[in-house]
Amino acid sequence: MAEWIALHDVAVRPRPGRAVAQRPGNGIDHAAFRADVARWRKAFAASAGDSWALHYEDTATFAAALFGAWHAGKTVYLCADALPGTVERLRAEVSGFAGDFPPDCQLLAPAGDASTPDDGATWPPLDEQATQLVVYTSGSTGEATAIRKCLGQLAREVEALQATFGERLEDAVVHGTVSHQHIYGLLFRVLWPLAAGRVIAPRLFFHEEIAAALDAPALLVSSPAHLKRIPDTLDWQRARTQLRAVFSSGGALPEEAAVAARCTLGHAPVEIYGSSETGGIAWRERQQPGPAWTPLPGVAWRITEGQLEVASPHLPGRDWWRSADRVEADGAGGFHLLGRADRIVKVEERRVSLTALERQLTALPEVTEARVVLIDGPRAELAAVVVLGESAHARLQARARRGVAQALGQALAGGQDAVTRPRRWRFVDALPMNAQGKTTDAALRALFRPERPTPLWVLREPTQAQVDLDLDPALAVFDGHFPQVPILPGVAQLDWAVRFGREAFALPPHFLRMEMLKFQRVARPGMRIRLHLEWLSQKSALAFRYESALGPHASGRVVFGEAVA
Repeated sequence: MAEWIALHDVAVRPRPGRAVAQRPGNGIDHAAFRADVARWRKAFAASAGDSWALHYEDTATFAAALFGAWHAGKTVYLCADALPGTVERLRAEVSGFAGDFPPDCQLLAPAGDASTPDDGATWPPLDEQATQLVVYTSGSTGEATAIRKCLGQLAREVEALQATFGERLEDAVVHGTVSHQHIYGLLFRVLWPLAAGRVIAPRLFFHEEIAAALDAPALLVSSPAHLKRIPDTLDWQRARTQLRAVFSSGGALPEEAAVAARCTLGHAPVEIYGSSETGGIAWRERQQPGPAWTPLPGVAWRITEGQLEVASPHLPGRDWWRSADRVEADGAGGFHLLGRADRIVKVEERRVSLTALERQLTALPEVTEARVVLIDGPRAELAAVVVLGESAHARLQARARRGVAQALGQALAGGQDAVTRPRRWRFVDALPMNAQGKTTDAALRALFRPERPTPLWVLREPTQAQVDLDLDPALAVFDGHFPQVPILPGVAQLDWAVRFGREAFALPPHFLRMEMLKFQRVARPGMRIRLHLEWLSQKSALAFRYESALGPHASGRVVFGEAVA
């Protein structure tokens, strides 16, 4: 295992023959890394201004530019993306740009070439207080908030990670699916590996790449977005043999995803809880259901008015910092998370302010009112409920609903990427209100509840079809029918028969009448029923029959006709 080097000495102390990073076709040893840092240091030192925005997709290039800027006494602004809105915001805050930004940013480039002599041995170590980094996150108001961190905070955090997990990792290669442009990726894929002497591998995007890359002792720095979608069709045998640990952060990892990852990869993911403001707070490893969070070394915590407060060397001062997370103690030194007390949500590990999205929507000329909620499911999605102005409402009446939704989504694109924009839309005449005149999240989510189940087709032939339907208790058709003992309404059964009949067959456009309608047995939430459909072309009729393991539920025939001249 390599000797530990403090972060302030990473680019100063030589590590002869030690590999730093992998690249396709060749690797980068510590001498080459120091030479790259020297070129960047020279370029930054010759440039005016103290604050620089840095954004590189390549992790090794980013690491060299970061330490080059630091050794030149510059403050680095770490931005998550290079969207136009991000660039415009940064122009007012930084002296210049380096990296994968638009060309009109007048980008800084490293000085000299790869043969530039390495003069790192003559540099002083970095000053832990003077060396600064700025990251951005959405605060309770939803505005992008700059968070300034000194090297000492980052150093204490990687030291805590090494003390907690270092022994099991040894010289494992660091693979990751997360970007180093976020604080989690920066710590786990850049700063911690550099201090520990572990090799940094290029970022991975696809599960096939992950499975192929894990051919030597490795650790995987990932996120719930990837871990929730691990396909069991790939060969993960090498992963189970070579992986030393799997880390996950940036959002909640569902219990079923943690179990599936443990079975597939051979390791229960180590989940890291924290934020851009606080740094790492605690960790857990779900070898069993529902473990509490264990504080990282040096982190103190307490509960005030039901919310978590922490004090740690990862914070800028010694004051207690109150989070927006509600918690309860487990009685054994750890705690359980109970949910958020504000309107910040996580979508694919991206922190999104619902308040900010609503503000952006209502600033559009087409929108009068807007509310945004998070819809949970296999894939969490943002959903917007919108009251339109007169001109946009007229377009909606002209059956251009999809076009209106696309136009509103595009209007948000300058400041929000595809993940952090609403995917689902409802246009209403007025926001739903309760008896107290308030619009609740529950009422908004109810607008997006499905009225019919997802069809599971069993048979689809020219005149015959069968489809299984799971009666989820959350289906909107059960509302009020009946409050104490909900059953599937007959009108819903007729509607489903026609709708799924149109999916299966080319039915005439006009409903004429019902025939032979029978309701024999009630269908309740939680059941699976099978809908049998038959197209009787000579009679221009759709015959349907609902059955379950209990027997027949309903049957009938719907007669259709062509348009009347």
